[in-house]
Amino acid sequence: MTTRKRILTGVRPTGPLHLGHYVGALENWLRLQNDYECFFLIADYQALSDHIEEIDRIRQSVIEVTLDWLAIGLDPQKNAFVIQSYVPEHAELTMLLSFITPLGRLQRNPTLKSEMEKLRETDLTVGFFNYPVSQIADILLPKAHLVPVGEDQLPHIEMTRDIAGKFNRTYGNVFPEPQAMVGRVGRLVGTDGQAKMSKSLGNCIYLGDDEASVTKRVMSMYTDPTRLRATDPGHVEGNPVFMYHDAFNKNLDEVKDLKERYVVGRVGDVEVKKKLAKALNDFLGPIHERREHYKKHMDDVHAALLDGTRRAKKVAEQTMQEVRDAMRISKSPA
Repeated sequence: MTTRKRILTGVRPTGPLHLGHYVGALENWLRLQNDYECFFLIADYQALSDHIEEIDRIRQSVIEVTLDWLAIGLDPQKNAFVIQSYVPEHAELTMLLSFITPLGRLQRNPTLKSEMEKLRETDLTVGFFNYPVSQIADILLPKAHLVPVGEDQLPHIEMTRDIAGKFNRTYGNVFPEPQAMVGRVGRLVGTDGQAKMSKSLGNCIYLGDDEASVTKRVMSMYTDPTRLRATDPGHVEGNPVFMYHDAFNKNLDEVKDLKERYVVGRVGDVEVKKKLAKALNDFLGPIHERREHYKKHMDDVHAALLDGTRRAKKVAEQTMQEVRDAMRISKSPA
């Protein structure tokens, strides 16, 4: 039996992964995969909560996400890549935890509130409203100790700790109360300057974007709106282009020089953006090479998913037996 602590984290498969995913979470996954028993979840049940009419898209995104994970260097031999819907214990634990989750706590969940504002009342389903409980079940099912997340998910991890504690106090000590770990960049702004990089806003640079696409996106990025000419003094703080330089440009001397010249009006946006595009393409180049390799070896991709899901299911079955025993619903009352 492993003595390593466990990690559970994952994504909803609604499209390919982007640079915000990398600095907010994936970078930490790579660093931690050798020291923890990791379960990386593709939460396709949760994707259905607001994409129920796009099942084909979700199915394809399961593969796209897996390709991205393999391309950045996650090792399926060390980690379990898990398809949520292939492990029915996720749904069972979600149902049981929903019985002890206060309705008011769900309504105060900031991520849920934000997402609900985008939906018409007729589009708000019970499944969508309940997806935070599904996320809690995902974390608790493998008894995760650590959850690497973006900054916006911190309230959710606190809610998970609360529900785990409530279950333990009510039925007996089954679940550890997990800790959150925020990435090096808690939240990467979108290329349009919006507070968050988002697929729905179209302000992303994807891990799979080719060199021309990356360059085009960078050259259209927002910079300092108060700066009209290259000779005008500019602002570095809050400037999306420099945020990306700080996150991805490994040439620290170049970044320092660009910032110094920018604030006194001795460098234009075009030069700053061209150097950012080169830095991003240098970073993405090896990822693209590995992605192309796996696209030519799809049997390995499918094997990674099936093997990881089988391993996760064994853990899930054991946890659910403990849950049923603790709640005294594992045996007939007769």
